[in-house]
Amino acid sequence: MLKRGWEQGVRAIVSSTRALLKRHRFRAKRHLGQNFLLDAGILARLAESAELSAADTVLEIGPGTGNLTLELARRAGTVIAVERDRELAPLLAETLAACENVHLVWGDFLAADLDALWALAPPAAGGARKVAANLPYYITSPILVKLLTSRTPPALAVLLVQEEVADRLLAAPGTRAYGSLSVLVQFYSAPELVLRVPPGAFFPPPEVSSAAVRLRLRPAPPVEAGDPAFFFRVVRAAFGQRRKTVLNALAAGLAPAIGKEGLSAALATAGIDPARRGETLSLGEFAALTRALLARG
Repeated sequence: MLKRGWEQGVRAIVSSTRALLKRHRFRAKRHLGQNFLLDAGILARLAESAELSAADTVLEIGPGTGNLTLELARRAGTVIAVERDRELAPLLAETLAACENVHLVWGDFLAADLDALWALAPPAAGGARKVAANLPYYITSPILVKLLTSRTPPALAVLLVQEEVADRLLAAPGTRAYGSLSVLVQFYSAPELVLRVPPGAFFPPPEVSSAAVRLRLRPAPPVEAGDPAFFFRVVRAAFGQRRKTVLNALAAGLAPAIGKEGLSAALATAGIDPARRGETLSLGEFAALTRALLARG
């Protein structure tokens, strides 16, 4: 898996990232969300949180300078690292020189075929597909959607994201952070906070704090929604105009396909007060409303 001497050198490689960047005259690109994590302790905790074994295949989105990649390679059977910025090639070649179990793939993860990526190195017997990544913050939501709704989702994902986004993923109904992204993540997974990370742990430091969240993918959703695609149409409509009552928000978001009278009847069937706000509805209530709407044809 790893060449001799790798483990002794990992902390030295992490601590010398600034020198690596300077040596290769590399400047982090703000438009690609490049903030490289330098704290060896946090890197180790992220990798440990992925609960990796030698039978697992772990996908890393945006390896950057390869610091987290090293920690993942230490624990997993195979690492598939997808990087968009080809200017990082010489840095990654240097950082990962001691690794024999890393597949480096160049390209945009959002444009990649996830099935094809997993096919590069299927897990060994008894292993699982997992994800661990320090995500570019500006594309966190589309990455989450891709991972969670894929035909081949991972069993577990540990993602370092903007702290505000982490709070949204974990939010409960009735809180300010609760929204359609909360419902999406909690429909497909059981999210939990791993740790919070200050800006100073990165180079260059971002302007916001960060947090790592672990998502355990569910074998089946916790509620029966009937039609998941329509379920999320209902959710998006309910959150589309947060200041309106759920009845008025749904009427604005689902019209003209469903009239206000039909919406009122469906809300009554689901036991939901039409004067409530959409952000107060739980997954179970959204599912009941979706079933009621589907029953009306």
